[in-house]
Amino acid sequence: MEQIEIETYMQMALAEAQQAAALGEVPIGAIVVKNGRVIGRGHNLREQAQDATAHAELLAIQDACRTIKSWRLEEAALFVTLEPCPMCSGAIINARIGAVYYGASDPKAGTAGTFMNLLTDTRFNHQAAVYPGILATESQAQLRAFFRAIRAKQKAAKKLRQQG
Repeated sequence: MEQIEIETYMQMALAEAQQAAALGEVPIGAIVVKNGRVIGRGHNLREQAQDATAHAELLAIQDACRTIKSWRLEEAALFVTLEPCPMCSGAIINARIGAVYYGASDPKAGTAGTFMNLLTDTRFNHQAAVYPGILATESQAQLRAFFRAIRAKQKAAKKLRQQG
């Protein structure tokens, strides 16, 4: 896949992340691409759905499976703005996704090479190629802005409580 294509798909994942942020969700977005076609999209919906499994990657994988009417996403690529967690890496392996491109690394829960690497572990029946750091600056900026706004709201609320 060419660099311009990779960045275009990651821009689509960033747009999904922006949709999550607009809903008050942690801004993480994902898309699944197969044969040059976007077949799945998702963004975090944990708060909206009150579902711990409503991660961007899982929702994009589910959408892709519905689109092609198969749970096997062989030769598909996942583009996600934050390095996948253990749950999402398990879904990537089980869906047989061939490649994962991600933006920001996650030192606390990233299982595509930062904290640990589940996606290339040969003890599993499937491995995915991993391409880290795609538009990482933009991905990190979305996350930082989101958490900065939350901290500012919390600080303002605390100040109001102290005054009242």
